Parts: sequence; C-alpha cells; structure tokens
Amino acid sequence: MRYFLKILPPYLKKLSTGIVKTDTHACLQVYEPIMNKNKEVRKPRYDGRTKKRQWEERRSDKGEGLDPTLPKLQKVIDKIPASEKTLADKIKRRKYAILLGYLGTDYYGMQRNPHTKTIEEDLFKALLKANFISQDCYNQVQNMQFQRAARTDKGVSAARQVVSLKLGENFDIGKVNVELPETIRLFSHKRVTKGFNSKSQCDARTYIYLMPTIAFAKKDSETLQRNFRLDGETFKKINDLLRMYLGTKNYHNFTAKKKPQDPSSKRVIKSFECEAPFIKDDVEFCILKVCGQSFMMHQIRKMIGLIVSIVRGQTSENIVNLALSMEKVNIPRVPGLGLILDQVHYNYYNSRYGSDGMHEKLTWEDAEPEVKEFKEKYIFPTIITTEIEHESMVDWLTSKLRKHSFTETEEKDGNDSDEDAEDDNDNEEKVQKNNV
Repeated sequence: MRYFLKILPPYLKKLSTGIVKTDTHACLQVYEPIMNKNKEVRKPRYDGRTKKRQWEERRSDKGEGLDPTLPKLQKVIDKIPASEKTLADKIKRRKYAILLGYLGTDYYGMQRNPHTKTIEEDLFKALLKANFISQDCYNQVQNMQFQRAARTDKGVSAARQVVSLKLGENFDIGKVNVELPETIRLFSHKRVTKGFNSKSQCDARTYIYLMPTIAFAKKDSETLQRNFRLDGETFKKINDLLRMYLGTKNYHNFTAKKKPQDPSSKRVIKSFECEAPFIKDDVEFCILKVCGQSFMMHQIRKMIGLIVSIVRGQTSENIVNLALSMEKVNIPRVPGLGLILDQVHYNYYNSRYGSDGMHEKLTWEDAEPEVKEFKEKYIFPTIITTEIEHESMVDWLTSKLRKHSFTETEEKDGNDSDEDAEDDNDNEEKVQKNNV
C-alpha cells in the first residue's frame, strides 16, 4: 500500500489521507482511469449478422430474393431523367489508352486552357460530337479520368502522344477522326488496367528537335543557310557535348523559377544524340534526339541552346558543368518550332501487364505506318517549309543569341510565357526513386 502511494501523481497525493482510509480496491478504482487514459480505443469489430446488405448487381435474381422491406439500390445513371440521357451515359465505360499525333504550330499547347485554342479542346469537342463522352465529362474531364502522357508547349508537335480515359465499349476511332481537323489524328486505342494513368506510369519520353545545321556555324561566319554543310569534326563535337547531359543532373538553370535545392530540379537523361544530317530543298537539316524520364518547362530547348552556343564559339565547354552545378547561369533557348514529342515509353507496364492474357503491350506497332505517314505529310514538311521561308533559326541566331548574356538573371523573351510548359510534369517522386 505504501509503494502504491509513492507512485501516485502529486495531485493525487493530496488525497492520500482519504485513500489510506479506503481499501485497496477503492484505490485502484481511483487510479485506473489515469492508467487507461492513453490506452488506444479500438473500433468495435464488424459483425455482419447485425447489418443487411443488398447485392442486386451481383445476384443472379437481380435482388428478387432480398427482403422487400429494404430500400432498393439505385445507380447514379438511373437518377438522370430519361429525356436527358445520351448514348454515352447508357454504355458501360472502360479505361483506354489512345495513341494520337498532332501538328502544334497553330495551337497554344496540348493542355486545355479557357478561351484558348489547344489540342485537348479540339479532342474533347470531337469526342462529344461523336457521342463517346457526355456533356458532363466534357465540362469536367476528371469524370472520365482523363490524363495526358506529356504536356507540350505552344507550337510543339507530337508524333506519338498518349492519353488515357474512360470510354464506352463501342468506341470507334474512325468516327472521332471525322470530327477532328486533319492536323490531329487518332492512330490506335487499347484497353488498359483500371488504374492505368498515362502520365504517372510513363517510364520515359523521347523528343526530337529538327533544325537547320546553320545553327552550328561559327558566330562570325557569313555563310548562307543554303550553302552551309556540317563537317565531320563539328558533328563529332556536337555528340560529345550532348553526352555530357547523360545521367542524373541538376537542371535548375534549364527552366524557370526553380531553385538548386529543389529535388524536382534533378532529371534523368538516358540518351542524347545528333543524327546524320540530310538535305531538303538545298538546306541541310539534322535531328537531335533526347530520351529522358521527364522534362521541365523549356528544358530541352535550353539544353540545345547551350550546345549551339558552345559550338558557335560564344562560350566555352566548361559552362556545361557550371550550368549543371548549384551556380546560377542564364542559358539561351532555341525556337520551339522544331520540337516534336516522338514517343512515350511504358516498359514497366508492358512487362507486368502486357503478357497477362487480358491486356496488350503499349508499343503500337500496328499504328506505325500511319504515324510515319502523318509525320512525313504534316509535321516535317511544315517545320522545314517554315524554316526555309522565314529562317526562324537564323533570325534567332542574329537577333537573340548574338546579344545573349550568360550572367543575366533571366532570359528576356516576350514570345514565350512561363505558363507554357515544354513538357510533362515535375515528377519528383520518380526522380527520387531512380536516385535511390
């Protein structure tokens, strides 16, 4: 009993006189609430015998054998007046991945924005006109779980963009293409898992940049665009410089409003190369191809802009390592005309679900002829013709790059806004996972 009094809290010791006069059982009654104060209160175990449920959709008799006194279950669709129901409301919906391509020169990017001409806006209108989505889904795309693999910038095209959304089992690509302009085409669609997300489950994205090789001429050269040809030594130097980007690097200098300490500034570049030049209408062009896990706003255009500056002799090679460090460097960005989203990759999804007997791999071999035809008919000719007629790259070299300062805090360019996103997202989780 004396030991019990010693361990009592101070505010109970004042009651010790009264406690001593009582028996041990009474003392325990006083102290028990204090001991159990921090005890976890467990939720009562569920007892199915005390509750009744109706499983109308899972029963063969559709609920006829259930207790008639219980209220009947009702789907949300059944609450819609019959006069307001559309074909899209009545058909069971499934999750699909759609492969599409578009020429982005006349659009303000992929992502839907109010009062703005975008790729998604035209796509949603076509789906609505073809009766594959309801007005409710058109107004709120979250209702059909819509997601894009990559968010492209103003003027940027795509050869193989992928979107995911829920559509009726009667979905027909041909009927949607009839409602779309010729510069936007749906190539193929495949059933995917219920939880599939075209953005978060994308392993990597491949972009290409189509540009005239005059961009790599020395800064004091007066060679005309039609006369310039890239020599072997310069071609090798370009590829050597591009390989400096490989791996996980800090790209806070290659976008806007990112601090060096921000974890999302780190990005993974898997490959970056310059393909062999080719001549079109007497002008030499080349394609720079980059594959990365994800990209930030303006990142690709600035990566190329820095390489162009080095090859032209406007800065030294050491600036690459400086730009990828914690130091602040102002990097020029090339015009957006030649940038194309070439491919999105789903390697993990394909390995896990592609051979399960219910789903297909998202490799799209069946649509390859259509994709190639679309690129050669709309995307490449538009970029090449515009470049030859307006010489946008030459204009950028003379009017902006020549005056560029690598020490300024920000690049002054009135043609692009910070709201325009060159690529997809700030996928911080995937970057950190890759770094473990």
